[in-house]
Amino acid sequence: MARRRNIAAAVGGWSARHRWAALLVWVGFVVAATLAGNAVGTKGMEPWEDNNGESRKAAMVLDAAGFPDVAGETVLVQARGSTAPADFRAVTRDVKEAVLATGLVEKVRTPYDAQEPSPISGDRRSALVTFDMKGEGRTAEERVQPVIDAVAGVQRAHPSLWIGQSGRASSGLMLGEVLDDDLIRAELLSIPLTFGILLAAFGALLAAVVPLVVAFTAYLGSIGLLALTSQILHVDSATTNLMLLIGLAVGVDYSLFYIRREREERAKGRDRERALEIAAATSGRAVLISGVTVIVAMAGMFLTGNGIFIGFAQGTILVVLVAMIGSMTVLPAILSLIGDKIDARVVHGTVRRLTGRTWRRILGGREGGGRVWNTVLTAVLRRPVVSVLLAGGLLTGLAVPAFDLRTGEPGTSDVQGDHPVVETSRRIKDAFPGNKAPATIVLKADDVTAPYVLKEVQRLREMAIGTGEIDPAFFGVSANPDRTVGIIRLGLKGAGPSDEVSEHAVRTLRERVVPPTVGLVAETYVYGSVAGVMDFNAQLGRSVPLVFTFVLLLAFVLLLASFRSLVVAVTAIVLNLLSVAAAYGVLVVVFQYGWGESLLNFESTGSIVSWLPLFLFVILFGLSMDYHVFILSRIREAFDRGMPTEQAVTHGIRTTAGVVSSAAFIMVGVFAIFGTMSLLSFKEMGIGLAAAILIDATVVRAVLLPATMRLLGEANWYLPRWLDWLPTLEHGSGEDDAPGGPDDPDDPDAVPAGRTPVAVG
Repeated sequence: MARRRNIAAAVGGWSARHRWAALLVWVGFVVAATLAGNAVGTKGMEPWEDNNGESRKAAMVLDAAGFPDVAGETVLVQARGSTAPADFRAVTRDVKEAVLATGLVEKVRTPYDAQEPSPISGDRRSALVTFDMKGEGRTAEERVQPVIDAVAGVQRAHPSLWIGQSGRASSGLMLGEVLDDDLIRAELLSIPLTFGILLAAFGALLAAVVPLVVAFTAYLGSIGLLALTSQILHVDSATTNLMLLIGLAVGVDYSLFYIRREREERAKGRDRERALEIAAATSGRAVLISGVTVIVAMAGMFLTGNGIFIGFAQGTILVVLVAMIGSMTVLPAILSLIGDKIDARVVHGTVRRLTGRTWRRILGGREGGGRVWNTVLTAVLRRPVVSVLLAGGLLTGLAVPAFDLRTGEPGTSDVQGDHPVVETSRRIKDAFPGNKAPATIVLKADDVTAPYVLKEVQRLREMAIGTGEIDPAFFGVSANPDRTVGIIRLGLKGAGPSDEVSEHAVRTLRERVVPPTVGLVAETYVYGSVAGVMDFNAQLGRSVPLVFTFVLLLAFVLLLASFRSLVVAVTAIVLNLLSVAAAYGVLVVVFQYGWGESLLNFESTGSIVSWLPLFLFVILFGLSMDYHVFILSRIREAFDRGMPTEQAVTHGIRTTAGVVSSAAFIMVGVFAIFGTMSLLSFKEMGIGLAAAILIDATVVRAVLLPATMRLLGEANWYLPRWLDWLPTLEHGSGEDDAPGGPDDPDDPDAVPAGRTPVAVG
């Protein structure tokens, strides 16, 4: 079967020959995408799009019902001691006067109002003052600061009491400020860290700068594209943060693979054009395969039907796609323009000695692995059975805690640290237990204020209270302007989302209370934070098998087609699953068990944020393919040139050790920085990704992969005859000048070329 030249070689060759055209097209794309994105703006999700099941239907009804978009706020006045103060009335009056004086609020209620008083706690130590922000609720956080300042003034006037504010607007303002501060810190740390690792890996300034330029421009271009695609598929606000995380890591890694191979070929005496051609045909092809694998894996998240997952998938696919295209097009053009200046030694003195000796001694230089990896590889290949048992045992041990993984919603605990809004919210929940997670029953009828409907509403209240699972202190009814949609609010007992008591109360409402009452006269839905988490988990449970099957099957097909080996594809799937399982175990130990609380400065909620396990599986399955495909491509390249499998494995691992280690350090560093953020969900995501990449690049790729391939021997390349129709794709440059070929006689691993791998079986 004739070999087919790969797309990466053709694209890279064109870009290198037409470098100015490729560069101008890339710059034009980034500028055009950015301008177009800024012109239309990124469209966020509608209120109902991040819900699932019955909660999604309820949110859609409410969204179309015409209820005013109101941002409600609550001020807590609480005694610091054990005795309720006698001046609660005066203090709550001061709060009311202070917030009204801002001119930004309306409908202020205190516990001492004659009509619709706000609550006071059962122990008489806590009182609430409630009000609404004037204007659109979705923009209220932009106007709430003067109100927060007014409440703070009342607190200063009454130091013996705790007086704090919480609500939609104040929480939104706090969350925005926390995220902005965290992202600025992440950018200030991640870029210098990445640059430092690249500088140490290359020992040359331009070689360190170019990957950052490609990654950053790819990120800018993908953000512009996201704004355009979000007009159809709306995205969550956290999507752009995720794109920065993935874009920087992937963009730099892809460029690193490419530049490292180009410099290696130049060091062997190739001219610039030939070195770029080989880099495009080898590393460029590996980048193409790994990029497509990430994209395919992330596409599986569309099967969840959840708006947040779909937004995450959309953003990740765009940034990986643009980074992949940039590495295959503009990078060869830049390298062609720079020429030998890419190796200009601008680093001198101690830094140069460090980068030129210590780093390469440990991790490897252009031509091969460093002392550490050579020592490890020698030991692994000498004792492959022992290596598999030890590494497999380690990963199994790390994965064991994953069987105890519990998911949940952190709620206000997602924001870690000392924030007055969070503390106020916590105190309100403790003082008013039924208000921890109120349930909302949505009614839809011709007239929800009709006597026969109101009669059933009263029956519902009596029946709900009779179950003992509803707090009778919290009950409210309202209707939209045309009276076609009504809302019944009830306080649930229990600790809120993911709590068994609260979830049982929701099931009781849905199954035993609503159907025989208001369910007889109206279309009904039970909604709220507890119900939302329950519906999310139910939908996730239905979609996880489908997503897993989709990702595993398509990854298998891609690997099978790329390497024409059934064994290689199966081995890759198994090793990746081991990496993900070990990462789950680390997450459980660090966050669910709380072993990392003091180190990472967080307070454990006893669970992992519900969306993270599926997201980690999908993204890690794609990202871990970076290293696997890169190493396998080098092994297959050597094998196709005539090396026996054992020598090809040695050569492939040895020559990729340095670049894989550098790439892994970059990913681990960037992900770990996100582990320092204030949001617990971001901490879990960052540490989970960092741990998985570290495990994958060390235990799996340095030990399990070579040991497994050593044991399998020539069986690694087994392909059933009925699959012989698969195209034979080139893994080298297409000529006999790759390592081990006749143009490289000094390669210690070289053997005479002259055989072509055949299908077996």
